Amino acid sequence: MGDTLSQNEIDMLLKALSSGEYDAEAMETEEKKILDYDFHRPTKFSKEHLRTLEIIFEHYGRLMASSLPLYLRKNVQAEVMNSEAIIYSEFSNALSNPVLLGIVNIAPLKGNIIIEWADNLGYTMVDRMLGGNGVPLEKNRDFTEIEMAIIDRVFRAMVGLLKEPWRNVADIEPRLEKIETDSQFAQIIAPGEMIAIITMNLRIGDVEGLVNICLPFVCLEPIMDKLNTKYWYSTAQEHSESYEAAVETLISKAEIPVMALLGRSSISVNDFVMMQKGDIIKLDTKINDELDIYTGNIKKFKALPGSSGENYAVRVTSIIREE
Repeated sequence: MGDTLSQNEIDMLLKALSSGEYDAEAMETEEKKILDYDFHRPTKFSKEHLRTLEIIFEHYGRLMASSLPLYLRKNVQAEVMNSEAIIYSEFSNALSNPVLLGIVNIAPLKGNIIIEWADNLGYTMVDRMLGGNGVPLEKNRDFTEIEMAIIDRVFRAMVGLLKEPWRNVADIEPRLEKIETDSQFAQIIAPGEMIAIITMNLRIGDVEGLVNICLPFVCLEPIMDKLNTKYWYSTAQEHSESYEAAVETLISKAEIPVMALLGRSSISVNDFVMMQKGDIIKLDTKINDELDIYTGNIKKFKALPGSSGENYAVRVTSIIREE
């Protein structure tokens, strides 16, 4: 029950209003603003979540751009175009047939995600893998079993690249379960469930197409608190420092070929054909001259020839420090 004014308080209030000390309109209680909430489309992905997903798939796009040319022998460019949160039915209803839908398991997270490739990208990949110029079909048709086997190979390679961009958020083991060409067989969640859609533009040579990544909320729910830029950048810094130490260790153990050049000479093809054991080839260096030592194909040292036990060897006399 609300507070009740006494008669004395009422008289003082009326006196203040009549004297103009208080403004009745200003004293009116402001109405509370009521926001509509759509229970069919609950807000589960914030702008911060979507922005972090964009950062993750920007990294994924760079990996695709560097890896796909190994298979297609064409220049490839990939960039994130848009991110939004919608319900799954809106995504599935917008799919056309035939379509390339990769059902990807992202264990240990529960559930699957979907990677949709535009059909013209599929035709282009098949054409390139079979030695063509990478020109898509003028009229779309269903993919044959041989074409699906080729696409499956490329798809699996691209799915494997997902592990690295997600490392700062979760250690996942992405695995392609199957590829569907009919959208009706790709119902991974209920139609009313919320999903995040990341749209990427993929360019293979002169052919462009969209790649849509469907990320259900039920899959990402355990790691939603990690999908913020502050956490992502702090974790990325930690991984960067550990990567530097790992790279230094690997480089220190790397083996490189070292070659000592005794000298050079030119002979005719006839002399080369008639060469026998015991023949002498005159070089352009003298006995006391220093030899050029190459690491890889870079001249790095000067040395004198000799032996170590039963093996030939050289003794380094100077280091060449020219760039």
